[in-house]
Amino acid sequence: MSTELPPVAPEVLAEAVENLTARLRKKLDAVTEGCAAGAVLEADGTVTLRFGEDALVTLSPGPAGTITTADQATCSCLLAPRCLHRAAALGAAPLADTPPEPAAEPEPGPAAAAGPADPTAPAAAPNGSTEPAASAGSVGTTVPAQALTAAQLRAAGALWHVAAEALAAGVTAGGAVVQAELLRAAHTARLAGLIRAEAAALRVVRGLRAAREHRAGQRLGDLTGAFRELLHTAGLLASGSADPALTGTARRAYAPGGSLQVHGLCREPVLSATGYGGVVTHLLAPDGTPYSVSDVRPGGLARARGAGSASVALGGATLDHAGLARGGLRIVGATVSPEGRLGAGRGVRATPLPGSAWTEQPAARLFARPAAEAVAELLADPDAAESALLGCDVTVVGAVAEHLLVRETRPDAPLLRLLPAHPHPELAHTENLRRIASYPGLQLRVLGRPDLDRTATLRPVAVGPVPGAEHTLRLPEEWLGRADLGYDRLQGAHFPQGAAAPVPLPAAEGPDPLADSPLWRVRRLLETGVAGGRRAVAEAARGTESLAGASYAPLRRAGLTAAAELAAALAAEADRRPRDVFGRLADPSSDGYAWAWLAAATHLAAAERCLIAASWAASPSAVPVSGR
Repeated sequence: MSTELPPVAPEVLAEAVENLTARLRKKLDAVTEGCAAGAVLEADGTVTLRFGEDALVTLSPGPAGTITTADQATCSCLLAPRCLHRAAALGAAPLADTPPEPAAEPEPGPAAAAGPADPTAPAAAPNGSTEPAASAGSVGTTVPAQALTAAQLRAAGALWHVAAEALAAGVTAGGAVVQAELLRAAHTARLAGLIRAEAAALRVVRGLRAAREHRAGQRLGDLTGAFRELLHTAGLLASGSADPALTGTARRAYAPGGSLQVHGLCREPVLSATGYGGVVTHLLAPDGTPYSVSDVRPGGLARARGAGSASVALGGATLDHAGLARGGLRIVGATVSPEGRLGAGRGVRATPLPGSAWTEQPAARLFARPAAEAVAELLADPDAAESALLGCDVTVVGAVAEHLLVRETRPDAPLLRLLPAHPHPELAHTENLRRIASYPGLQLRVLGRPDLDRTATLRPVAVGPVPGAEHTLRLPEEWLGRADLGYDRLQGAHFPQGAAAPVPLPAAEGPDPLADSPLWRVRRLLETGVAGGRRAVAEAARGTESLAGASYAPLRRAGLTAAAELAAALAAEADRRPRDVFGRLADPSSDGYAWAWLAAATHLAAAERCLIAASWAASPSAVPVSGR
């Protein structure tokens, strides 16, 4: 069994590759492939990799378990540290997460010291909330945009150029050298304060690695979305846009929240691809403002499973996360991050409150409106959609393929597809959904996160009985009317006895307005560019069926003229390689190609959002589906 390599900081890997000669860079991908299989964990905690008889690379991670400085990676060969062995070992290691700056949790101010919490006092609303801010110093205060500095403009311009070259290379040519150039530009962006741009670049690098290594679960669509986000962010910043949403922030800027009263909704496990695990407990204030308490640390699956019953480190509260998810807190001197996370500052004091059922306020408000209305709001604000939960009452139809099909209990409601919030087999999501699927006609109250990349798809995190329904869940009284699908395991006793009214299981899931739309042609072209690079798009344009002609006729017939024109422009730009009289490229830059690709990708994303919104709003027969 091979030893896992310690994560390496992006800038350390970028510097190692940059120090190689051009001749060694050409060999880097071949040497990197498979070298991690020979890693050995030594008794002193270091990891060694041997390259031949005379080259031994030693990785000495720091206290956090990561390689953060160049001197923590050494090689015994004569060319070290500018050697191929050291760069290959670092390239085979996973990328470390960017270390966050310390959370800025302020000392309690006048609002925190004013006295006992007032349960009726309005809570400070986090950024992105629809509730108004409580005061000028609350979390929801808008930060005015400031002009970008010269250093930021240079960093954004360099990142755009490197991203354009990486897109033109594609997965097939996006090896260690291309990835290192992205990492170098990302680190420069971070030093310039362009945090969102750096994060987007790191997502692209991780996506390129996953695609080249053919990892399980890797989706080309995810990498396409990562490239779109990177080019969009870098392009706008390079043009001088100083929108705070584009620059981002490295600090979890906790602000005083005063006195709060919050009620538990549910808890869900957190398991990241970078080895972090834990739990997040979702809360609601009386005015409907969402908050959360998270406990996520290195530890992977074991920690994600155990953290659900771990103690809540917040103001001396004696609750664990299981109790908080079904209870509540009264908090004095609260500190709140822009995302709604509650901080555990020194001045925070918290006392437990009795829990409230989903049938009571504020939770009942989540189930009071059609899901389509909530989804429409989230589609208008994708950043808020990453953590937002919506509720709806549904009737189980049955399982088809990988989906659990349900129908919202309202007239002309569409079929909704339920997928596990986290598919890991050691977590309870998949097993619970499989058991629910065996009870057609069961009525459920579902709280989940909409998957805005799929048609009418919800990823539930908790379920409960529908008030007044006969054929619904029978949960233990101590569960307070809900089951956390990631932790609580539903058993036969939790389901009603006897059969419900027959529910016809559709022979198929019905028409999918997203998959059946001719927009798939644009999506395929964009993903072809990500997989094979600019050359693959150009070769497709020179195929027997011209991309500018007959292949996009269905788009034009469906009224999607802009999509057809943008796709044709992308194909033409990919094939545009002007040369001078000596046969040299007259315009070697990939900027024009990247702008054409970004225009088509941005238009496609907007069109798909419209189709996804429509899939939530009407029954399948009422959703228009254009010809293919």
